[in-house]
Amino acid sequence: MKNIAFVFPGQGAQYVGMGKEFVENFNIANDIFERASDSLGYDMKELCFEGPEDELKKTENTQPAILTVSIAAYEVLIKHGYKPKALAGLSLGEFSALVASNVMSFEEAVKVVRKRGRYMQQEVPLGVGTMAAFIGLDREKVIEACNKASQFGVVEPANFNSPIQTVISGEIKAVEKAVQIGKELGAKKAKVLNVSAPFHSSMLKGAGEKLSKELDKIEFKEFTYPIVANVTAEYYNSVSQVSKLLVKQVSNSVLWEDSVKRMIKDGIDTFVEVGPGKALSGFIKRISRNVQILNVEDMESLEKTLKALE
Repeated sequence: MKNIAFVFPGQGAQYVGMGKEFVENFNIANDIFERASDSLGYDMKELCFEGPEDELKKTENTQPAILTVSIAAYEVLIKHGYKPKALAGLSLGEFSALVASNVMSFEEAVKVVRKRGRYMQQEVPLGVGTMAAFIGLDREKVIEACNKASQFGVVEPANFNSPIQTVISGEIKAVEKAVQIGKELGAKKAKVLNVSAPFHSSMLKGAGEKLSKELDKIEFKEFTYPIVANVTAEYYNSVSQVSKLLVKQVSNSVLWEDSVKRMIKDGIDTFVEVGPGKALSGFIKRISRNVQILNVEDMESLEKTLKALE
């Protein structure tokens, strides 16, 4: 019997056409899209299936769209009888995990992540903050690059994704300086990303405070499945932590590599990335060669995954 973890993608996984095949083939997926449209007051199918891409890329649209596709894919998997031993999600994906574990309703989550996207985008004016990715530089040296560049402004580690990839975040000048220093310290590759805000940095603290007020309105239920939290790389031990850790996550580093290692330590031997894209599958491959990695984003990947799980 496999010990399966379902993991859910974050922002950046979106693409026009995502979720379409599930809606065409499963009533349960269609229902999720209908519920998203009813909750948000716009047509989620149109946004995900037709775009345009510029509209889908707006943070306040991206977040509910990815959540919708992820939960539609999750419901299809559950319908086939597969249940996880653990859940986790990268950044926004943590909300998908909380819906999958029945801690919050899909309707509550889709509304709150739209606001989360809006708050994150509005917190820092365009042209002030950015992010950069380092490939092939260990985390201590990434932290050293940030520390050395911090005299030029705010720059902090944002995502510890895998042993070879770390993302930093902060003010443009400081991030660019950290990239230069990272290259000097031996990074195989270091480049500024095409993003509109310095996500997971202290510059977004105000966005977290606004999100906190929205989360206060939600009555969280007990966990159906254990979830590993981004900011601690440990399992949530009570619902009283949910709001606090989701708020903290907005302006703190995402410990993805550590989260995956935690699940492996607890016996997880199969990871299924549930939702658009395969970014998490790539990270997990770098973290461990001893686990099975699958994904579910369309009919082809679903069939492959169901076959592999038999």
